[in-house]
Amino acid sequence: METQTHYPLGVSRPPLDVADLPEPEDVFKVRKLGPLQVVQFVIGPSLIALGISIGSGEWLLGPQAVGKFGFVGIGWVITVSALLQTFYNVEVSRYVVATGEVPIVGWGRVPPGWKFWVPVALVVFYFAFIFGGWAAGAGQGLFALIVGRVHRPDEIEYVRLLAIGLLLVVFLITVLAKKVSRALELTNWVLVGTLLLILLAVTIAIVPGSVWWEGVRGLVTPAAPPSGITATQLGGLAGFTALASGLNWYAMNHYRDKGYGMGHRVGYLSGMRGGRQELRPVGVTFLDTPENTSLWRRWYRLLLIDQWAVFFVGAMIGMLLPTVLMAHVVATSGQQPTTANVPTFAASQLGATYGQGMFYLMLVVGVLILFSTQLGIFEALVRNFTDAAHATSPRLRRLIEGDPRRFYYPYMLVVLAIIAGAIHLALPTELVQISANMSNLGALVFPFALMYLNSRLPRAARPRPWHYVILVLNFLFFGFFFVNFVYEFVTGAALVKF
Repeated sequence: METQTHYPLGVSRPPLDVADLPEPEDVFKVRKLGPLQVVQFVIGPSLIALGISIGSGEWLLGPQAVGKFGFVGIGWVITVSALLQTFYNVEVSRYVVATGEVPIVGWGRVPPGWKFWVPVALVVFYFAFIFGGWAAGAGQGLFALIVGRVHRPDEIEYVRLLAIGLLLVVFLITVLAKKVSRALELTNWVLVGTLLLILLAVTIAIVPGSVWWEGVRGLVTPAAPPSGITATQLGGLAGFTALASGLNWYAMNHYRDKGYGMGHRVGYLSGMRGGRQELRPVGVTFLDTPENTSLWRRWYRLLLIDQWAVFFVGAMIGMLLPTVLMAHVVATSGQQPTTANVPTFAASQLGATYGQGMFYLMLVVGVLILFSTQLGIFEALVRNFTDAAHATSPRLRRLIEGDPRRFYYPYMLVVLAIIAGAIHLALPTELVQISANMSNLGALVFPFALMYLNSRLPRAARPRPWHYVILVLNFLFFGFFFVNFVYEFVTGAALVKF
């Protein structure tokens, strides 16, 4: 065992190389990892995922559902979804930290092999997110911010052009980065921190305590769904609460780029200012020695801090604040948000009551929320395809001379053009509902692929039996909503209506 240099895992992919786990202090270049250093250097991947999550569910689907149906019967779906998704994130990230391979590459080790799983995973992921509802929603908010009013129907093309402009901003952020993941982290520190502070201040200032209590009670009280809501509507909310249910794996690549565990041995996607950076096409894992077992426990604790203290808590706060605010706005205005106006509804109603200053402040919040989602999803569409192509195609690696940036940036422009066309298909909230329910499709498949991979990791990194139970619960919970979505999509009638 001491001389083992390769670790076979799964099928159709080369065996993993073998090396010792690095010390966290060496990776993050600190003498000691205390609480301050954890915040400064360790937390990061969860912020990128949180920036994505505080958007489609929290700002569009959640407020729309609560505004129409109230908290009770909806809030507990939010809580269950966030809990299940955070557990799922940890299990996906377990594989990344233990092997340095990102999920889209890891799926290629599951039978029947990468020629099946990599294309299937990309198709499901792209079908869920390529429609650009998050981009179109950000364009709506930016138009109102610039013009000082909500757009008219004949101005929708200007809204779409602004959405495309924001995609170009994402492109520039990645181009100007030394390390793409680090640029996304820093941007999300600013975006997420700013919008949560503004939302907290506004909600505390104007929302009565009774509405806050209803919101919190709704989150923790199991109850039957409200009368009139369909399982598809609930499924959209469940799918995009926290992140993207069964497709959350697409945002966990950043643990590799951050250098968590064996990700430090594999490399990362460098920005244009970062210089050439080697990115191994095959992962690296560790042997079961006492030293590696001790180091694994440390890395796993850091992963739990990143996911539970930042992602889960942030996702719950990010859902509570907009939904509480929306419930109050609906109650005081007598108006209901619609699929057409939900991105700017709160700004319009609060502006009518509290003046133009509040109108613009809430538009800023909406744009920041939806742009943080846009930033993460757009980059993830490009990143996952780049990682998959780089890992599975020796020919591509020769063409780009081992430098993934030569593929990453041109391909980003291709994806930008595709999304620019897709946002013309429907209204933003309708696009997001389609994406959310397609995310639930992933929960029918990927938890089982994950069980296969994680059960074959080095013994110290393998999940405990109850972790598999949680993955099965992900399958049952989100799978139920996907079945309802398909039935309603095909027949035009709801399979389950409460």
